[in-house]
Amino acid sequence: MRAFSCPSCRHLVPFEAVACLHCGTTLGFAPDAGEIVAADHRAPCANQFLAGCNWLLAPGEGPGDLCLSCGLTGTRPHDADLAADARLAKAFREAEAAKRRLVFQFLELGLPLMPHDGDRGLAFDLLSSRAGPVVIGHADGIITIDLAEGDDVHRELMRRELGEPYRTMLGHLRHESGHYFWTVLVEPDPAATEQFRSLFGDERSDYSAALERHYQDGPPAEWVSGYVSAYATAHPWEDWAETFAHYLHIRDTLQTAASFGMLVTGPVCDPDLIAAPSREPEDRFEDLLDDWLPLTYALNAVNRSMGRADLYPFVLSRPVIAKLTFVHSLVRSVSLGRRIPAP
Repeated sequence: MRAFSCPSCRHLVPFEAVACLHCGTTLGFAPDAGEIVAADHRAPCANQFLAGCNWLLAPGEGPGDLCLSCGLTGTRPHDADLAADARLAKAFREAEAAKRRLVFQFLELGLPLMPHDGDRGLAFDLLSSRAGPVVIGHADGIITIDLAEGDDVHRELMRRELGEPYRTMLGHLRHESGHYFWTVLVEPDPAATEQFRSLFGDERSDYSAALERHYQDGPPAEWVSGYVSAYATAHPWEDWAETFAHYLHIRDTLQTAASFGMLVTGPVCDPDLIAAPSREPEDRFEDLLDDWLPLTYALNAVNRSMGRADLYPFVLSRPVIAKLTFVHSLVRSVSLGRRIPAP
């Protein structure tokens, strides 16, 4: 994510800022401008307090309207339930905060984004499993998230139970959005579909049977040689969604590093491990990778120095890099208004 500054005093402010701590200016994020702006002449999102939303409405929109991000939320807990349950309210706010970061990244990447109208578009159902079972997933443009994932204890228990090295609310949203963007970026284009099948496999194979087999037998022993995660082995659609999520991880982290001027000049033993992330979008995925790998080596080492797990605990094998390159070509083609080249 880009770094933001107060429009009045130019001091650094976070993406979630509602006021500048240096000069006191009331702030908010304006999605139409893509910037943190002074909130003087814009109405706040109607979910300002309920969801902790700091997004502002576009000129012409008035009090009571929802911002672009909150407007994508379909079903959610009732206001009275959120008011009565502090843990549920916290989880809901965490989910909405992660969604705002996701929507911001879609805007930055130039990915098409429109609210669900019953036939197409995107929506998020944020449900509580306290009221009954909730299956995290995507179907027909609607992404369903279990708000229990906003609880640190629950999320850590699930991460350990499933043997995952990484599990976050933002990670869930990125993965499930991958399923949605498969229907936008791949499915409508025969050339893209052909390339997808050559890299990920045939998505027409029985999805339910594949998931049942995965949960019963687990991933293949040598899965790391061809997949970004164990779950990616379950089915070509899951491989795509996991790869798409990692692509978003990479792009967002590199943008943050570039925005803060982070450089890796290499350790003494290997001075060729250099990373100088660019503030401008890279046309080739190879250039992203040249910065990503040295950056993760350095950040993983820093985390270990603090007794923490690796920031990015994944291996990018050659087949995974080929898949990420395919995702990059699709995203760049859409953002630049180009057609996907035939294989």
